[in-house]
Amino acid sequence: TLGALEFSLLYDQENSSLHCTLIRAKGLKPMDSNGLADPYVKLHLLPGASKSNKLRTKTLRNTRNPVWNETLVYHGITDEDMQRKTLRISVCDEDKFGHNEFIGETRVSLKKLKPNQKKNFNICLERVIPMKRAGTTGSSRGMALYEEEVDRGGDVEERGKILVSLMYSTQQGGLIVGIVRCVHLAAMDANGYSDPFVKLWLKPDMGKKAKHKTQIKKKTLNPEFNEEFFYDIKHSDLAKKSLDISVWDYDIGKSNDYIGGCQLGITAKGERLKHWYECLKNKDKKIERWHTLQNENHVASD
Repeated sequence: TLGALEFSLLYDQENSSLHCTLIRAKGLKPMDSNGLADPYVKLHLLPGASKSNKLRTKTLRNTRNPVWNETLVYHGITDEDMQRKTLRISVCDEDKFGHNEFIGETRVSLKKLKPNQKKNFNICLERVIPMKRAGTTGSSRGMALYEEEVDRGGDVEERGKILVSLMYSTQQGGLIVGIVRCVHLAAMDANGYSDPFVKLWLKPDMGKKAKHKTQIKKKTLNPEFNEEFFYDIKHSDLAKKSLDISVWDYDIGKSNDYIGGCQLGITAKGERLKHWYECLKNKDKKIERWHTLQNENHVASD
């Protein structure tokens, strides 16, 4: 056997976060010449391509029975993610030459979790878990479809998420837009990261006052901005506007790369429409929502 892993998962619905506590492993397969291992755990959310959705624990030295007691947190996890994503938990052995070796893994379909209820797991690690193809018979039954394949295809257009707050202030007579943070951005630079910033454009017909942008955050796929922007506009005019939010990767000396965006407003659908509508309806109340960034390229960056 490869060993056993004990961990717990908690989906904090109100804060859109998934907490994974890695407690311990027992009886890990010896990986080093001394009959021991230097184990750590890494997490991936599937489907989801980029580097930005990997998390890992610290490495413990010379043990086959590591006790981590470490909690790793994913932010920006929505009910929709919980319905369709799988958490892959891999235990690896750190090698001083950087050739980290895979010991074993397990996968948990997130729809098994109830919101706000901690669930404990104690499982035996496996090498690779094939995905069975629905309805295959006979000779093709052996054609295991690995999630990695699904992984590359299904999610090309998911470019990350952004946490936005909206509030119409009657006192100031305008809309206050908060750009809080982004998570799991697609990497745009060769180093596997981006230097992200966010642009806002309230349209149509706002002239020079239509655009705002945040500061640039260096070398990160999970930037925290915590910036607020003000639009001087009558409440009655706001319903006719759309707010275009786009995330860009800053590049010196050449045009910036578009990472992804979303548009809130009365012509939007789903969560984007709902967020706008709630803001219009509840004056002086700050409403925060996560939105998925999509790759629907807009005007060239300026």
